[in-house]
Amino acid sequence: MPVLHLRLIIPAARTEEATAVLEDCPGVTNIVVLPGAAREPRGDVVLCDAAREAANEVLGRLKWLETEGSIAAEQIDLSLSRAAEEAILEAPGEPDDAVIWEELSQKVYAESRITWAYLTFLAIATQLSGIAVLQSSVILIVGAMVLGPEFGAIAAICFGLLHRKWHLIATALRTLVIGFGVAMAITYACALASYGLEWIGPENLRVTEEFQFIVKPDRWSFIVALLAGAAGVLSITAGKSSALIGVFISVTTVPAAGYVAVASALGHWNEVAGSVAQLALNVAGMVIAGTVTLFVQRRFWPQVGRRSSV
Repeated sequence: MPVLHLRLIIPAARTEEATAVLEDCPGVTNIVVLPGAAREPRGDVVLCDAAREAANEVLGRLKWLETEGSIAAEQIDLSLSRAAEEAILEAPGEPDDAVIWEELSQKVYAESRITWAYLTFLAIATQLSGIAVLQSSVILIVGAMVLGPEFGAIAAICFGLLHRKWHLIATALRTLVIGFGVAMAITYACALASYGLEWIGPENLRVTEEFQFIVKPDRWSFIVALLAGAAGVLSITAGKSSALIGVFISVTTVPAAGYVAVASALGHWNEVAGSVAQLALNVAGMVIAGTVTLFVQRRFWPQVGRRSSV
């Protein structure tokens, strides 16, 4: 079973205190102390393995090392150790159910920021969806859904709402708004240029039966968004990246953005409002479900909240 490998740099005067915490926490084993091994910052190096379910307690009780020393963690996928197996059995809950809140916090903060990679992926995905609606290509729509990177910012909003981190919420919202704004502007410009070159025309934009879900939001759109938001948060907290692909395919944020851009360029103004509503409905549904899922994980799951510091 996968375990976490922790590397701690501890002031020499507090090494005994820290190792006592490790020995007291269920699910921690293979403790190694290297006196005076650290140079920057100076101190002792302590290595140990911990079950994922024990990580919140360990990190919570050693929170002071953030300022006085250092904590680093990495996942060990293969651990051939009877002691590690016993530690996992001793820790509460199941490894796949464990949410390491410090890890999730760093992940959502990173995903909440605007980067060139984020803007590029979202712009390409939106353009692909614009081409897909012009060509009536369901396969291309699916590809655009998978390519869209917007769920990271949505997960950051959920985390921010759970922990009342208003700055994180504002940053993630800005990332979503600017990201979709830039992506739709680029797609609009490309569609307008294609129209000027007579590659496409208003007759190319047809709302066929396969694409009704993009321009006509209904109760099922909201239900799908709720389910996708819950599944997306679970896939992030459990480290199941394959499940996140299913989330991308389920929601219509990127297709709706692409349709708005193309419809605006071709003058189909009566269909723009429906696509905007679909985009907003999907984002709202995922935020609501994602926040509720995180709350349930923190409040009710057995391994969550054991003296957690987040």
